[in-house]
Formats: sequence, structure tokens, C-alpha cells
Amino acid sequence: MSGASPSPAPPSAPGTGFGFEVGDTLAGGAGRTGTITTPHGTIATPAFVVVGTKATVKTVLPETVAELGAQAVLANAYHLYLQPGADVVEAGGGLGRFMNWPGPTYTDSGGFQVMSLGVGFKKVLAMDTAGLADDDVVAAGKNRLAAVDDDGVTFTSHLDGSRHRFTPEVSMQVQHRLGADVIFAFDELTTLMNTRGYQESSVERTHAWAVRCLAEHRRLTAERATAPYQALFGVVQGAQYEDLRRRAARDLAAVEIDGHSFDGFGIGGALEKQNLGTITGWVSDELPEDRPRHMLGISEPDDLFTCVENGADTFDCVSPSRVARNAAVYTRDGRFNVNTAGSRRCFEPIDAECDCYTCTHYTRAYLHHLFKAKEMLAATLCTIHNERFVVALVDRIRTAVSDGSYADLKAETLGRYYPVR
Repeated sequence: MSGASPSPAPPSAPGTGFGFEVGDTLAGGAGRTGTITTPHGTIATPAFVVVGTKATVKTVLPETVAELGAQAVLANAYHLYLQPGADVVEAGGGLGRFMNWPGPTYTDSGGFQVMSLGVGFKKVLAMDTAGLADDDVVAAGKNRLAAVDDDGVTFTSHLDGSRHRFTPEVSMQVQHRLGADVIFAFDELTTLMNTRGYQESSVERTHAWAVRCLAEHRRLTAERATAPYQALFGVVQGAQYEDLRRRAARDLAAVEIDGHSFDGFGIGGALEKQNLGTITGWVSDELPEDRPRHMLGISEPDDLFTCVENGADTFDCVSPSRVARNAAVYTRDGRFNVNTAGSRRCFEPIDAECDCYTCTHYTRAYLHHLFKAKEMLAATLCTIHNERFVVALVDRIRTAVSDGSYADLKAETLGRYYPVR
């Protein structure tokens, strides 16, 4: 790693309640451990941030989320803006108090959902660019339900068809009212189907929006001086292009307004799975080492190892809870569906090596019954297990980076999870 020099001091000076300290580093790689400090507690990194899209981790109590080891929860600014409204969350004491989660909280900018739901894009990590057609027409909003321009995005609510507009300033205003400890700058989601020309324009647009976000963030922080400090992360785009990714990262790291810059950085956008580590490495090379790096939308075991060793510190993804509601569960020996015939008379836990509440109290046969009976408890128990599986895996990765056993842990974990048939 080239080791980018520190950029101007972020607003994480003493007294704000936010900071980041690097701990141990991974020999031969960009991986590291660290500690993120927020007004509502610390996060030991690498860490998996559990997704609670609408101020709830679906089917699971906040107390249970804490018990399964989660250090932080991420909610969605787009969804909470539409329902119940940022003003309601603010009146309820902010995101953490509103959902009864005492620990650190994140909110994304709404950019992904504005585009994926309002426009109809789908972000698929494993997309392959081979054979894909030019998608610039739909990216421009001509054939979808949202329109992107240099000022912002006008979109249609997926709930009731009403029209709304997000700009960088609106995103900051919404996220400040939601009150999360970590918020993200408003960015434009592109897909691997967009042409190189559109990606170039989008990176420039996202950078301009990031500058506007930082300016509005500074204004709102001063205006809301009695509220806990919220850390602002810039989001690096650039798809699969090395020059765009590196330039986007360098340019975001160099942004400074009144002596303040971004507190950390998100790595977003459509990514080819086979190039995930390479792209993460490009970005980490260019970002300052004294700021946390958050990987948006990552939770598969191989992707977690790939991103950690290339410099990512935190991750979030809806997949563990989403697939759990459809009976898919993780084990150290791979993923399987618990509602199939093989589990009907299996009176063993999902994973005998798992210490979660579900595995220590229930059998596969019972879970199979719950799904077949369409009982809601099925989703609850499988979500607990899946979230614990991913949280615990990242915890083990963190320990392995510190004690020098990372290579052994990676070989053992991936060898079992993805066996050669």
C-alpha cells in the first residue's frame, strides 16, 4: 500500500465524540484493526454493521441484536424519510432512542435507494460486464421513475407514487434529523452497464455533491450545536475503472471546508466480484490511513476476507436477514435451506459450532416445521443465527489480524465454506 498522507484534519477533534485509531496491521496486506469512537460507544474494527433498514432489524428485537454481538446498526435514510418521516424520528429522540438501540448508529444517504427503487436499478456484486448493453439512457432517467441532474434526483416513492426530490442538502438535512452517529454523503449509483463516459460524468457529479454535503453538514453541525456530533463519510465511486476509483478517492480526501474534511469514507457502487479486492485496494491506497473505510453492501465470507486484507474496516449488508426470511442459513460448511426435506427429521442445530441463541435452543427439524407452518418465529430464529454467523466471522477475522493467524483462519474458513467438489 502506498500509504496516502493524512488529509486536513476532519471534524473529529477532541470534544466531538468521534474518532478513529488504527491498531494492528496485517503483515503483507492493507488490513488493520482499529477503534471507531462515537458519541454512543466504540466499534472495534473490522466490524460488521447489522442493517436495520426501517429502524428495525427485521423480526429481531434490538436487545437480541446486542446479544448476538452486533456493535452498530445501519438504517436507511430513504425509507425513514418516506415513513415515518425524519421529523418523527427526531421528535422520538433520534434514531437510536427511537428504535431502542443504545449503541452506535449509521444511516446511508438514500442515494442507493433513490436509484435502485426510484429508478429500478439493482446492485449485484457479482455482475459480469461481458455482453452488457449501454444503460446510459435509463441512467439518465428517460425510461425509469427517477431523473438525475447535476443538482440532485427527482424520484417516485415506491410506497404511494408521490414525487420527491433529493439533493445533497436535503440528504444532509434528513440525516441530521435522523441523528445517526455516522452519515454518508449523497452519491449517484451507477451500474456496470453504464458506459465509461457516463461513469466519468457520474464521478464528477458525485464529487460535486460530496462537497455540497460537507458544506451543508458544517452548517447544520453549527446550527445544531447541542446535538451529538455526527461523522460524515464521503463515498468513493468509479465502477471498475482504476483511474476513476483512484481519482475519486484522492479528490474526496483532499476536500476541505473551513479546515474540516470527511471523517471517513464509504466504498460504493457496482463492483465485479472477481475484482472486488483489486478495487478496494486501489481506493485504500489513495485514502488517508487515519480515517475509517466502510464497504457498502458486503457480507459473503470470501468477500469479507478480500475486503479486510485490502484495507476496509467496516461492512454492512441486508443479505443475512433477507435470506434468513427465505429459510437460507449459513454454516461453517456452507449455506443451505432449512425448509427442505433433509431437515424435516434432523434434530441437530443449524451449526453445532455456533453459539447463537437459535443453535443452542432449537433444531433444524423445528425450524423446518416453522417454515412449513408459515410461522413468523421461523424468520426470527434464522435471522438471529445468520447475523450472529457474520458478526462472529468478522470478530474472528479481527482477532486473527492481531494475533498473526489471519492466513490460517482464511484458509480454514473458505476451505470449509466453499469446498472443492
